[in-house]
Amino acid sequence: MASMSRYAIRLYGDPVLRQRATEVDGIDGTLKQLADDMVLTMYEAPGVGLAAPQVGVQKRMFVYDTGDGEGPVTVVNPVLVEARGEWTFDEGCLSIPGLSWPIVRPKEVHLTGLDLDGNEISVEADEYLARVFQHEVDHLDGVLLVERLDDDQRKEAKRILRTRALGLPDGDLDGLRALADRHPARHTGL
Repeated sequence: MASMSRYAIRLYGDPVLRQRATEVDGIDGTLKQLADDMVLTMYEAPGVGLAAPQVGVQKRMFVYDTGDGEGPVTVVNPVLVEARGEWTFDEGCLSIPGLSWPIVRPKEVHLTGLDLDGNEISVEADEYLARVFQHEVDHLDGVLLVERLDDDQRKEAKRILRTRALGLPDGDLDGLRALADRHPARHTGL
């Protein structure tokens, strides 16, 4: 029997996604279980990265698996210590499902942190892996993808997200189509 995740991914609008996560004081069995549960949740979504606040846990840690054959990795108390260059890539988020936008971020980053054994890690990453690191650290800082959009993109994204919050289809931004479907006209016009 396949195991099921213990966590639901928090979605845009949940206040936990806007808070800065706290440093992890110690690595123990509970934290390792959280990491295992987060990996399962990430795979079920499916996604390539998941930060603890996305499952409602205010700890500075994230998991990722870019499909490079290395398997899932957990980073505790990550810090982006260096960033260089610029790279535009169509980026989405598990907390904003079904939407993505071209976003400019640094092309290369240097990430430090701890693994689940308490060992220091230091990773030089570029392009896709660098983007994953930046996206997940943003979550730990309470920054959502929509804050990385330009003004026009942000307005459109917020309009779509408001529409979703009201339970309307994405293509019915003002709700008129849903209203018309619920209350059909009794005549063909004036």
